[in-house]
Amino acid sequence: MITPRLQQLNDYPFQRLADLLGGVVPPDAVVMSIGEPQHVPPPMVASILAEQAASWGKYPSANGTPAFRRAVADWLTRRFGLPDEMIDPDRMILPVAGTREALYMIAQAVRTERGGKAPAMLLPNPFYQVYAGAAAMAGAEPVFVPGADGVDSFPDFSALPAEILDRTALAYLCTPANPVGTVADIDLLVRAVATARRHGFLLAVDECYSEIWDRAAPAGALSACARLDGETDNVIVFHSLSKRSSVPGLRSGFVAGDPAIIAAFARLRAYGGAVTPLPIIAAATALWQDEAHVEENRALYRAKFDIAERILGDRFGFRRPEGTFFLWLDVGDGEAAALALWREAKIRVIPGAYMARAGADGINPGKRFIRAALVHGLATTERVLTRFTEIL
Repeated sequence: MITPRLQQLNDYPFQRLADLLGGVVPPDAVVMSIGEPQHVPPPMVASILAEQAASWGKYPSANGTPAFRRAVADWLTRRFGLPDEMIDPDRMILPVAGTREALYMIAQAVRTERGGKAPAMLLPNPFYQVYAGAAAMAGAEPVFVPGADGVDSFPDFSALPAEILDRTALAYLCTPANPVGTVADIDLLVRAVATARRHGFLLAVDECYSEIWDRAAPAGALSACARLDGETDNVIVFHSLSKRSSVPGLRSGFVAGDPAIIAAFARLRAYGGAVTPLPIIAAATALWQDEAHVEENRALYRAKFDIAERILGDRFGFRRPEGTFFLWLDVGDGEAAALALWREAKIRVIPGAYMARAGADGINPGKRFIRAALVHGLATTERVLTRFTEIL
């Protein structure tokens, strides 16, 4: 009775981590394996949810509210320097109940075959595991594309053989990149958009960490569209409040881009998507309109980058993340390091191999690495990273 496609979903990284470390996570453990922000949420969230309490008794629209869509369109325009009126709030924006759901479901909206063959879906390697699950359950062939200049660089889809690109239905790209913390430059994004248009596939760009950056605000796929021709054909972007505003429990994000894709995605989500409740939409509207709390949030992460740089120095291949709040550290053997940190200090990190797949050479590009999320307070970050270096 069970689809065999589920057999391909047997390596979700956090289940593998539980199998590796075993046992129940004690209360005094420091969990750096999950990118769950621990900063205090903006006070406006609780007050708006309370003010809008009567709206819990109403069915919300799958398209959100005009005020929400307008706030998102204005934010995209300001943040990515887009031409005025490039983003039509009524045709190009759709709220989603967290971007993980949307990143998974978008694979159900593209063609199920290309040229008489099963479609290919392009994934960066290393990658966020939801991309692989989406490809598997859509009946596609996942094509894991390594970084063009090493494990912490971005794949250049334009360099792939035409045979692969011509049967590609969807390509995932993540910038700033989870797990490695690097940022794609505008030239790479322009090439990715142009390649998607030339070969007729959808470029799905996960930009959920776009507001956590160190020295320069990252460009986005819509920036690339603006540079090319101002159109969003073949492009859809994903944004979330979880990291930007430290409200992962709010489960609020949006997708934006190609109006034809947004319309098709809205039709699909009418059947299987979770609709965002009206009080949450109201809180999200206010959060997208406010930058002060985002700047405070970003400053806290920069302070943690400072701590990491001071303690780690040039060990473990450390470099300050350009974006995200992850440390991607070369420890020689990620599984062995994760075990040592857990057994000796109750520090929980995730082996890099769990977020990557072996290439044609049989080598998993994440094997030497661990990913650690800098989501705790400053004092905890200093204490844990100090112990971290003592153990490793």
